[in-house]
Amino acid sequence: MNFDRLSAPDAAPNENVVAIRNLVKVHAAGSATQVRALAGISLDIARGAHVAVVGESGSGKTTLMHLLGALDRPTSGSVVVDGVDIGRASRAELKALRAARIGFVFQGFNLIASLDALENVMLPARYARVPADRARERARRLLADVGLADRMHHRPAQLSGGQQQRVAIARALVNEPALVLADEPTGELDRRSSETVLGLLEGIQRADGHTLVVVTHSEAVWKRAQRVIRIADGMLVA
Repeated sequence: MNFDRLSAPDAAPNENVVAIRNLVKVHAAGSATQVRALAGISLDIARGAHVAVVGESGSGKTTLMHLLGALDRPTSGSVVVDGVDIGRASRAELKALRAARIGFVFQGFNLIASLDALENVMLPARYARVPADRARERARRLLADVGLADRMHHRPAQLSGGQQQRVAIARALVNEPALVLADEPTGELDRRSSETVLGLLEGIQRADGHTLVVVTHSEAVWKRAQRVIRIADGMLVA
């Protein structure tokens, strides 16, 4: 996949993993129910940073997460992720970008029930066409890193919520992404499991230089970030 032609002229991939300029997103544009979710946001996120995106329900933070994750396109303005302009990429190119450069950690874990932990972690690597033996080795290493070396062949139903989220973290990292997006990663966990999961995410971010963007409404989560971005009514307020 050739990403070079999609790079924006003003992108700075060596310094910023995310560059957003005058970003507007309107849902159901032109209809009676249209909603202006984002209203002209501009910001950069430095490579290797730990950033929290905070806002009330309906503030636009989930829309921003979808755009950063190449799951949606802007109505106007630009979103550049690791040098690739989301608005200019084809559907196939966006799929390749998500597979190779972006890792996702979801509130609901989103593990496949019929696969064991090792198979779940391997899955993004297989989508990215990493050879099976290499994908398996990466997955084994990551599961050991998150403390699940003895749970590799357990299916999700045999794991606690905290353990499932650790599997999800390993899955997000298996392709060594430039950007890790975590959407309310502790939303379904108890306090002890939340502390464990946040510690793992932060430790991996510091050690391996991944850029970590956490979308949250939890003060306990956003206070741990290096930088907090606040959104209200589709605009940056801090």
